Amino acid sequence: MKPARLAVLAIALVAGGGAAFLMSGEDPPPAAVAKAEPPPPPVPLSEVLVAAAELPMGQTLQAADLRWQKWPADAVAAGYITRNTAPKGLEEAAGSVIRGAFLAGEPIRQQKLARPGSGFMSAILPAGMRAVAIVTDSRGTNSAGGFILPNDRVDVIRTYRDEESSRSSGSDVQVSQIILQDVRVLAVGQLIQEKNGTNVVTGETATLALTPSQAETITLAQKVGSLSLALRSLADSGRVTEPEAKPQADAGLTVVRFGVSKQQTTR
Repeated sequence: MKPARLAVLAIALVAGGGAAFLMSGEDPPPAAVAKAEPPPPPVPLSEVLVAAAELPMGQTLQAADLRWQKWPADAVAAGYITRNTAPKGLEEAAGSVIRGAFLAGEPIRQQKLARPGSGFMSAILPAGMRAVAIVTDSRGTNSAGGFILPNDRVDVIRTYRDEESSRSSGSDVQVSQIILQDVRVLAVGQLIQEKNGTNVVTGETATLALTPSQAETITLAQKVGSLSLALRSLADSGRVTEPEAKPQADAGLTVVRFGVSKQQTTR
């Protein structure tokens, strides 16, 4: 091979090697080592007495119904029973009667407990109110078909015989009127709260929460007539219904007794 060709080949090899070197660039810098962030400070915890299972109103607490639960210290509200302030809180709460239902895991509060030996009904009765029982029908014929449950709101209807109108008309005149509205039902018979799907009247009395003046009205009404309960809608709670227009005096209905028709007035 001629020397000129060898020189050209050498120059080409040198140029190719230089181009390859230039294209490769410098060595990549070493990867930066990420600094580990310090762990967050631990959240201060406290132990709160909670319900171990769902607890209905009226149940007597047992030790197995309660347990201590770790709780963020910042979230401990006033009224919670904590192990720091009441180391024997679980033992002291056992035997109390529940004034209001608890969900599983809900903190126990003294305001919703009645101490052993105290009357349960007096414990759940609001301040200033009186518990008065009225006679109902166990079949529900005068209590919304048996669908009235504790804590429902009802109107009380009085039905009685109008003696003066009966004498003047010569027929038996029965009068119905709402004497109380938006009254809370405390108990129905011996049932104080719906449980296991029970939703019918289990006794022949309904216990109502009344003011002293309402208690007098109910007591007198039971002596001179019969009482019925009308169930109110939840949407009407706290709302007094305006009285409806009375039917005209000559309105009435025809009663047939032993084949004899007789006009009977209503009010």
